[in-house]
Amino acid sequence: MVSIEMIVAARARLRGQARRTPLLSSPFLDEIAGRRVFVKAECLQHTGSFKFRGGWAAVSALDPELRRRGVIAFSSGNHAQGVALAAKKHGAPAVIIMPNDAPKVKINNTRALGAEVVLYDRNREDRDEIGARLSEERELTLIRPFDEPQVIAGQGTIGLEIAEQAAEEQIASAEVLAPCGGGGLTSGIALALEASAPDFKVRPCEPEGFDDMARSLASGKIERNVAPSGSVCDAIVTPQPGNITFPILSRLSGSGVVVSDEEALHAAALAFTRLKLVVEPGGAAALAAALFHGDELNGETVIAVASGGNVDAELFADLLRKYG
Repeated sequence: MVSIEMIVAARARLRGQARRTPLLSSPFLDEIAGRRVFVKAECLQHTGSFKFRGGWAAVSALDPELRRRGVIAFSSGNHAQGVALAAKKHGAPAVIIMPNDAPKVKINNTRALGAEVVLYDRNREDRDEIGARLSEERELTLIRPFDEPQVIAGQGTIGLEIAEQAAEEQIASAEVLAPCGGGGLTSGIALALEASAPDFKVRPCEPEGFDDMARSLASGKIERNVAPSGSVCDAIVTPQPGNITFPILSRLSGSGVVVSDEEALHAAALAFTRLKLVVEPGGAAALAAALFHGDELNGETVIAVASGGNVDAELFADLLRKYG
């Protein structure tokens, strides 16, 4: 359902819209990890996360009449903002369904981008049911956060950039670590690298207690998380892998890496002190894997995607006081 041709086409539509984010390094991080570590800084993307790529790819691919009616999405915040900005730039209405415990900065930013925000209780309500109902009632096109071919294609443009930037750095092979919720980012990168850098291997990175992708890859079938929430890595907490993304990763990715909340917070602090990046805990999961799980990694070089930087100021100040 998703091909390298779709990723290349998404990149063409994103030209002049998305940023080519930098690939950064620090000798201090290399020393901690015991190998070369490069960080793909998607926290510097529009709306503060990679999700703008998928949002733009999906909205821009819609039939003009469907786009005029508007779009709907559900998200804990980063996909929300990506779709909201893409819709705004296309002059289309956007309704975003968000959990009521999402970080305030993400809710406020989504509203500031012109979207209507519908809050729900993720412990008692079903976001899929809410999305299906509102989509039918208002004739809105649903753009899923990860199990959506055009969204995956948009996220795959990161893989094309990684391949190019790695070549510029003369990196011949590497493990590419990516924060993973439903798998849209990881599967998009995996497909792009399969075509453009086949000696690179993607590894999904998740928080403890919400490692559904790691468990699914190990068992060979889709596994669900027991709890709907409970990690500081809110951006990558999903019920289970996607029906589209899981087969892609089953074929192309390495095994999953599971990090603790403490490791993610520590990695976020190190990203700030050593790279001057603001990275949210979920967005720092891949860097945490690179720094603190070296015994699970292979090779001399890893590339960690810093997927988002939308973190509440109070939480960020706390983690800097503790780990900075």
